[in-house]
Amino acid sequence: MTRGLGRLASLALSLGALCTLACGAGEGSGWVRSDRLHVADCWDGPFDLDPTFFASAPFGNTQQIRIQRGDRNVEVSDGVLIVVEDVKRIRGELGRPIQLGLPVGVNPPGFPERVEPDPPFVSLSLYLYGTCHVQNGALYAVEGTVTFESLFSGDRNEDDAKDRRTTASFRATVTDPRSAELEQDGETVRVVYPDDKKSVVEGEFDFFFQRGIPAQPFP
Repeated sequence: MTRGLGRLASLALSLGALCTLACGAGEGSGWVRSDRLHVADCWDGPFDLDPTFFASAPFGNTQQIRIQRGDRNVEVSDGVLIVVEDVKRIRGELGRPIQLGLPVGVNPPGFPERVEPDPPFVSLSLYLYGTCHVQNGALYAVEGTVTFESLFSGDRNEDDAKDRRTTASFRATVTDPRSAELEQDGETVRVVYPDDKKSVVEGEFDFFFQRGIPAQPFP
């Protein structure tokens, strides 16, 4: 795994520990589904996450949102991790679709550093560490959108209910970045992902941030 991919994976794997300090109690509603999800050597077919745990970990102007089946640690669970890089900006543009993409610094293995004149404010990863039981049971959004109708303010002591609420929907194309290929058209070279290695995942979620009992730290 490259340094960039390792950075993104570490965000997911560390969120369970971070929740002991910052996450809400996990109550909420939502769904995450795919008509055909492909995870190499693990899954290839319809998928329904059936999430039961919803949490947010705020850090300054950044926020990590976890939608997961069960409340165990990320490394033994299935779920979705959404990283919001600019909470204030997105709270000022609620209802507008936000483009999803790989975070800055995350690159397909063997490819040069990406130059992002307009880097994405939101990234999304789908992890199946519970189902797949393998180190690389994760896919990352390379395109798609997420639309927030409300977004937690990030203040852990927030007492206004509407500012503790997060409501959103998304439609994301996810894949393993290691499947990337180079496509050349004249002098233009771009990164593409094989269609048979990509999957479309959709979902919705609605929950209130609550300081409470953290996620179970052990399997």
